[in-house]
Amino acid sequence: MSKIKKFFSRKKEEAAAFKLKLTGSSMGAGHKLNSTKPEAPSSSSRQKYEAYVPPKRNELSNEARTAANAALARIDKKTSREFNTSLSAVKAQAKRELEAERRQKEEAEASASTTTTSTTASGGDNRNLACEGVFFRCPMISDEILPKSAWKARIKEFLYQQLEGDRGLTGCLIIHNCNVKEKADECIATLLRYLENLIKNPEEEKFCKIRMSNKIFSEKVRYVEGALDVLQAAGFNEVKIDDEQFLLWTREQTEQDLDLPTLVEALKNSETIPLELDRNIKVLLPSQARRVVLPDEFYRLAPEEIKKEQQLRSEAIAQSQMLRTKAMREREEHRNLRMYRYALVRVKFPNGLFIQGTFNVYEKIADVFEFVQSCLADESLDFSLVATSEGKLGEEDLEKTLFDCKLIPNSLLLFSANGVSAPVEADLNYLKEDLLMLVQAM
Repeated sequence: MSKIKKFFSRKKEEAAAFKLKLTGSSMGAGHKLNSTKPEAPSSSSRQKYEAYVPPKRNELSNEARTAANAALARIDKKTSREFNTSLSAVKAQAKRELEAERRQKEEAEASASTTTTSTTASGGDNRNLACEGVFFRCPMISDEILPKSAWKARIKEFLYQQLEGDRGLTGCLIIHNCNVKEKADECIATLLRYLENLIKNPEEEKFCKIRMSNKIFSEKVRYVEGALDVLQAAGFNEVKIDDEQFLLWTREQTEQDLDLPTLVEALKNSETIPLELDRNIKVLLPSQARRVVLPDEFYRLAPEEIKKEQQLRSEAIAQSQMLRTKAMREREEHRNLRMYRYALVRVKFPNGLFIQGTFNVYEKIADVFEFVQSCLADESLDFSLVATSEGKLGEEDLEKTLFDCKLIPNSLLLFSANGVSAPVEADLNYLKEDLLMLVQAM
């Protein structure tokens, strides 16, 4: 079965499963009268979620591993020994940086100039970006990790390669994936009208031909990518009648193994090929976690629009010296949050290391727990996350989104292993060994 047919087959199965869930939700699960009652799940323990599985990465070559070790060695200025990503080396480096961070805080409190210098150093220089951008995967096509713009080009290339084998179904996907949404929706509505008329009245001549100069056809179908492929698969062929171009339908010209009802269903169920947001996992040392400058992809607005928005807001605040009500402050805060499309989440462990991941602002707190759990050497470890702004995230927060909890555009969560004392926590390693290889070079 081709990838295109698998896509529509999966959509059909999902629709059937959803329908079954709706019809059976009020009935509850069946059980025998003499069977024992299943135990109710404990509400005190956090539900274990299926861990997020990071994409497989190619193993480093000896040359790349040597280069990485050399770059990490430059972080430690107090020793000339080669730095490596072993557990002891990373823990020692994290401890040294935590101690240096404490000393720097003390110096910052004593000297205002130090604060000014550090603020200037953390400006909008591209070299200080917290991450390189936002990346995605497309399981339907390949295991590559690419920006969205690159995936759009790859998806279009992939679909046009499939046309020869499955012209009708592929044409439906091309309409959705290679045109702006408004044009795609109008085109599909028009095509459905053509095909449904044919299904109901296959013998009527007026439904068997389409004048290509017709205004509706020209505006909504003719120049939309994929539309003519769908019509060709349905059995329409271009002919000339009385010096005018028409599309004429004959049943014999319908694509093999495809009928009009199937094509109608495909048009109704087709959608953009889904992309999965890659977490872009990074493991950071304390000194590296200070960089929080976000790339442009995190914003809904263009950089110029963001600057203009900030300037207008600053001018409005400067001109209006009146006290703002709570409702006014909340509206302003909500407006600020809606500027962002993605969120950067950092989790700090007691041993000083950080993990960093990229999330959609409407992903749930449960997704963050899954992400953290997937990074742990012991995935069964019971742990808590504390937001520096919102406090401890509990059971009641799991279904809330990052937007709901105001954990955007970037947030810091503190990791705590439940039932482990603070002195012991600081000396434990929590992350999988392969993640320690992701410790970022300065």
